[in-house]
Amino acid sequence: VLGNFNVYFNRKAGEPPLEQGWIPLIGKTYGFIQDPLKFLRARQEKYGDIFTVYIAGRYITFVMDPFLYINVIRYRKQIDFQQFADDIASKTFGYPAINEDKFPSLNERIHKSYKYLQGETLENLTETLRNNLQWIFKRELPEVRDWRNEEMYHFCCRLMFEANFLTLYGKNCAIGGHKQMTEIRSMFEKFDKMFPYLVARIPIQLLGSTRSIREKLINYFLPKNMAVWKESSEIVQARKQLLEQYEVLMEKDKAAHHFAFLWASVGNTLPATFWALYYLVMHPEALAAVHDEIDHVLRSTGQEIDPDYIIHLTREKLDGLIYLGSAINESFRLCSASMNIRVAQEDFTLKFEETKAISLRKGDWVAFYPQSLHLDPEVYENPEVYKFDRFVEDGKEKTAFYKNGKKLRDYLMPFGSGVSKCPGRFFAVNEIKQFLILLIKYYDMEILPGERQVGLDSSRAGLGILLPNSPVHFRYKLRT
Repeated sequence: VLGNFNVYFNRKAGEPPLEQGWIPLIGKTYGFIQDPLKFLRARQEKYGDIFTVYIAGRYITFVMDPFLYINVIRYRKQIDFQQFADDIASKTFGYPAINEDKFPSLNERIHKSYKYLQGETLENLTETLRNNLQWIFKRELPEVRDWRNEEMYHFCCRLMFEANFLTLYGKNCAIGGHKQMTEIRSMFEKFDKMFPYLVARIPIQLLGSTRSIREKLINYFLPKNMAVWKESSEIVQARKQLLEQYEVLMEKDKAAHHFAFLWASVGNTLPATFWALYYLVMHPEALAAVHDEIDHVLRSTGQEIDPDYIIHLTREKLDGLIYLGSAINESFRLCSASMNIRVAQEDFTLKFEETKAISLRKGDWVAFYPQSLHLDPEVYENPEVYKFDRFVEDGKEKTAFYKNGKKLRDYLMPFGSGVSKCPGRFFAVNEIKQFLILLIKYYDMEILPGERQVGLDSSRAGLGILLPNSPVHFRYKLRT
């Protein structure tokens, strides 16, 4: 480590400016985690749009100019996302790294299975989710004619986690029951709190009960336990069949892959749902506008209030809810703090323009930090302010945003970029939309008096949607 640390002091021709610090493995970690956006903007002002920082034992070259993102994405062979993702996921969820020698074509075949999150199978998933949400609403939210108080994040999690789980994995007919679902969600939430530490490569043995919690969650997905589940989704069935073909994988390894897929399906969707609901309830004019849009679409399809929460909207109709979609995108813009990372596979020169290029060393990380784009006042006027119709123009979805007078190709990036873009993004947005449609159509909602405004918890910066930094209580009742 010390040798590598000292080698980087001697910069090669064409390498970006380096800010390294003096402590091996730590470098500038502390300054970065305190406020990543502020830290990166300060370095951008000092060094320009491309610079390297030593953080947590890694040399990370940040590309801050959004017009340069496409140049990085194009170098798929030389700068790979999959190596980084596999390394993080295998250590976090407890399965062996997917290397080509031991598991030939497994990674490629897993990616092919994502076709079940698109097209006709996406339609099927959306319909199953709708049915599950309606069933859960009927069970969990009976006729609440008087105000009922609840903590909003917990409210979103308990409803959306179960709806997502039942949609993807089906019902466990051997044990089943709402009690077990509550236990699984409770364990998941405890594991999720430790997720940033696992990604930071802190040994799981140092994280209290996290290891035993992970083992319990993994055991739930053992093949013998999954065999009794009914009505699981096509993508889960495909992944199950695929993993069974690799006899070298132990039963717990296969289960750990399924657990990782569960986290991928809800880890960011749950906080994203919370923020979409929170901002709408915090802004009554936005809530009223979205309600009117939903009401108009339902009436145009001949649908009225149904006591069983029966609402049927095709994917086309969901996509046509322009103001609801804009409100969700605006909450993504304000609350996503992912870091798009790729790893240099060899020493090479990354060319941006005819006269602009940088030299990279094998093993270097190349990263975008889209929050800097999402909160750029050149791109978004008053970027700190929630504006539910920011992504609407002339009654249609707005897709034209500019910086320095040039139209941006990438202007909203909550799901990543290029081949690393989340394959479940369409399903995730459909989940959030359907959840909000039921709530907004059937319930009056308001934040309780005296509740302070919720901020962002930066402990998950770089990992996706940020969590709220404090609880917030709201109340709801059936519309009259």
